[in-house]
Amino acid sequence: MKSCRNTLVAAAATTALTAGLLLAQTGAGNAAPAAADSAPSAIKTVSSGWSIPWGLSWLPDGSALITERDSFKLFKLTQSGTKTQVGTVPNVVTTSGEGGLMGLAVSPNWNTDHFVYVMHTASDGNRIARMTYDGSSLTGYKAIVTGIKKNKYHNGGRLKFGPDGYLYATTGEAQTPDLAQDKNSLNGKILRMTTDGKPAPGNPFGTLVYSLGHRNPQGLTWDPQGRLWEAELGNSTYDELNLIEAGKNYGWPTCEGSCSTSGMTSPKRQWSVGEASPSGVTYADGALYMAALRGERLWRVPVDGTSAGTPKAYYTSSYGRLRTVETVPGKNTLWLSTTNADNNGGEADGADKVFQVELK
Repeated sequence: MKSCRNTLVAAAATTALTAGLLLAQTGAGNAAPAAADSAPSAIKTVSSGWSIPWGLSWLPDGSALITERDSFKLFKLTQSGTKTQVGTVPNVVTTSGEGGLMGLAVSPNWNTDHFVYVMHTASDGNRIARMTYDGSSLTGYKAIVTGIKKNKYHNGGRLKFGPDGYLYATTGEAQTPDLAQDKNSLNGKILRMTTDGKPAPGNPFGTLVYSLGHRNPQGLTWDPQGRLWEAELGNSTYDELNLIEAGKNYGWPTCEGSCSTSGMTSPKRQWSVGEASPSGVTYADGALYMAALRGERLWRVPVDGTSAGTPKAYYTSSYGRLRTVETVPGKNTLWLSTTNADNNGGEADGADKVFQVELK
């Protein structure tokens, strides 16, 4: 960690985190102000003219950094809708499928270190890299994790800092299902690392691997009690919402959806792939919000402790493929983005939008 204070806080939290019950710290995670179990109400367009916006992470001033998957560009978008290109990430290649420039995470210490982290496809596989964004330019590329296999599909790609100050990443099994069960592989996993890409203290196997048995996870968020929730694209039967705990096995490819196999963990909720195919997930005011690609809807799933309640869909087929949803810091508001310009959406470049959803 960049500061001694954050290092001490993270170390003290390791035991609780391993049990999946770490208390959220101020300024971390996705929690919005409580507003008595609100639900989506008004929706408006913040910005249009995007081509496959993928990762979104907030800067301290309340604006967002957003990646475009196939252009390899990084943009800044203010809450008033002003869009500025801040740079292009080097060493990115496309897979002509789901790879490219994917996840993005702004350092929790950005005011002092100016670091941003990206997950992308490179010539030798998927990787996680760190760059410096000083408010005007993007420089100083450094790969911190390599050796994650890539394929046309199933590249995972989400990056987020947890309330413990460590960086989490989702990796797909790169269309090689057995990798999800291989503890020596970085694929089909959730990874947890320091800001230098090293295994975080308390990881269950002493490696970067935090959990295993994942097919193509793309959603990560924490509730106010520090529980980690994950959204995962299934194969042909079930998509999953999982409550993630250190060292647990979430079943793929032995199970898709609920699993009775000893040693494997069932999802808290599951959907048919036509209803979901989820990507991003965020927490706001007592519920998880999950963006659905093929399902073309925003799912609201109330949560109470470790239980996930009855899901309800919003905006079904109204805006197309929904990729990323994030809670606006300090507000009971979501930002929601589309990827209708991808291969499955089939729309022209520039067809995608970023929306703002009010929760009331």
